[in-house]
Amino acid sequence: MIQLTQKAIEKVKEILDTQEPKPAGLRIAVVGGGCSGFNYSMAFESNPGMLDKTYSFDGLNVYIDQASMLYLDGAEVDYIETLEGAGFKFNNPNVKTTCGCGSSFSA
Repeated sequence: MIQLTQKAIEKVKEILDTQEPKPAGLRIAVVGGGCSGFNYSMAFESNPGMLDKTYSFDGLNVYIDQASMLYLDGAEVDYIETLEGAGFKFNNPNVKTTCGCGSSFSA
C-alpha cells in the first residue's frame, strides 16, 4: 500500500480545488523513461480505470494501476519546501538505484 503524508494530501487538495472541472482524484503511476529506467507520474483523473486500486486519504481519492503498484508498494509521497524549491518527494523502499538528477530510478 502507498502512503501520503498530511502535507502531501493538503497540497494535492489545494491544487485540486483550482481545477475546472474538478477531477475525481489523483493518479500516481510509474512510467518507463529517465536515465535509470522509471519515473514517477502524478496527474488528475476524472474516473478511475477498471483495474485501478483506489485509496482514500482524508477525502482525496488516489488511483494506482496494477503495474505501478508493483513498484509503489510501501512507498510514501511527501510534499517538501526547501530553499532549492518545492515539490512532491517519493520515499520508496523498492528503489535500488537513482540517477544523478534524482528524478529517475530503477527497481
